[in-house]
Amino acid sequence: MNDDLTEENFWATLASMPAPAPVYYRLYYNDSGMPLFYSHEDLPGKYIDLEPEQFALRDLRVRVVNGAMVFYQPPIPKLIPGDTGIACDPRDVAVVVDTQQAHTKWRFETHERPL
Repeated sequence: MNDDLTEENFWATLASMPAPAPVYYRLYYNDSGMPLFYSHEDLPGKYIDLEPEQFALRDLRVRVVNGAMVFYQPPIPKLIPGDTGIACDPRDVAVVVDTQQAHTKWRFETHERPL
């Protein structure tokens, strides 16, 4: 039997082990609250701490508002007639025409909506 394998040696070895490093659950974001990335690391930059369940989702359809994560629906683009945009036939938005012809201009407009 090996003398090194005693109960006292086991507990002494266990007590001398370093404490485990802290585990981070962070969402890093930019100045406008847009998510950059999720990380377990302590990195420079703006971040909020998350619960492990939130971190596991790693959802990028979020914004950081007043230090809290807010979920958003994906932006929905809509065609809007106006003074700027692509010149199209007034009878059919799918037909692009020269601006010298009769036309209606169309542009995309997107809106984010919180959930």
